[in-house]
Amino acid sequence: MMKFADRLVGKGLDTWLIIQLVVYNLSWMVVLVVPMSTLVATLMAFGNLSQNNEVTIMKSSSISLYRMMLAPLLASIVVGYLLFLFNDKVLPDANHQAKILMSDISMKKPTLSLEPGFFSQEVYNYAILARNIDEKSNVLTQITLYDYTVPTKINVVTAEKGKIYFSADQKNLIMDLENGEIHESDVKSSGLYRKLVFERHKITMDGDQFSFRQSQDGFRGERELDVDTMIYIADSIRTDRGKYSRQFHKEVNKYMFVDSTAETIYPAVLRHDKKPLSYIRVLDKIKSAKNVIVSGYKRVELKEMDIAKYEVEIYKKFSIPAACIIFILIGAPLGVMVKKGGFGVAASISLFFFLLYWAFLIGGEKLAERGFFSPFTGMWAANIVLGIAGIILTIKTNRETVTINFSFFKKLIPKRFRYPEIPD
Repeated sequence: MMKFADRLVGKGLDTWLIIQLVVYNLSWMVVLVVPMSTLVATLMAFGNLSQNNEVTIMKSSSISLYRMMLAPLLASIVVGYLLFLFNDKVLPDANHQAKILMSDISMKKPTLSLEPGFFSQEVYNYAILARNIDEKSNVLTQITLYDYTVPTKINVVTAEKGKIYFSADQKNLIMDLENGEIHESDVKSSGLYRKLVFERHKITMDGDQFSFRQSQDGFRGERELDVDTMIYIADSIRTDRGKYSRQFHKEVNKYMFVDSTAETIYPAVLRHDKKPLSYIRVLDKIKSAKNVIVSGYKRVELKEMDIAKYEVEIYKKFSIPAACIIFILIGAPLGVMVKKGGFGVAASISLFFFLLYWAFLIGGEKLAERGFFSPFTGMWAANIVLGIAGIILTIKTNRETVTINFSFFKKLIPKRFRYPEIPD
């Protein structure tokens, strides 16, 4: 809500639309919360077992840490699979609807506001002045309205009082006036003037800019598509890249040749032209050849970046659910070593590892999209590194009892706070 507050204030939106916006944006948060909650739950569970010496009792009964971790690992596989389904089927639609909703909200102008004694030109082709406004009844008095809907005519409407409100379909603004006059004049014919007196008169104005109508569909980006669709699009782009690559090599062979003795690349124009050309003409043809080759190279490069963008999203849909399994390998041995089952300790350790994991994921995504790494490496590096660390921790913890002691942090506290003076 804080992120979108500046785009929502003053729009006069319905409460249901705000709820929709929050729910749609909660979807991508769920994808991040599930792996972290898996780590927190594992740390708390095994921390409580270790704190109550239940791990020691089970080990003395020939139950290894591997057997203790078997049930959580199976549960993490189920959770990871369900998270993948959510990531693949639910999240893309939620991201798409959130984007459309925010786009529609951004295009909606704030609700019409009138201030006593000031002209308002918020309604297109109209200028409205109300000298007094009753805030309780919303009745306007001493109204003056300039109508510019017809460029060749000037219409000035005055009324003693009136109201302004939306039509039933929220598409038009209705100005309901009482006891007034309409003054009409024609720009082309200065001698033409007409005055109409009315007891009741309604003016219908276009209110589309103030009403909200949600769009139904639109272009979908890579974060709004499922895996199958992205694979299909990536294959199509790969086919186009192959075509552009062949055209690029054809242009290179057409414009360039290699002198085997000097090992230097020259424009083909110098080789094929029988008659000597002026220096300026040669330079022009060289620049033209360079532009054609650079343009072909850029097209191939852009296609490769598009492929990497879709492949990054494909691998991400698998790597984040797989983190649920990786965090079991991290959380179980750490919980046994810490011997603390409280939420505070578990949340602190979980936050550290999740920030590390997320830094790997974000960094890998950006670098993979720029071509520094392959999409697979960028998206799976965090799982591979933390997975290896988790396997090592699990093996070490199973072989011997290792305890993490937090007394080191006490040394960071000044002595006067650690050893307060005892009052007489």
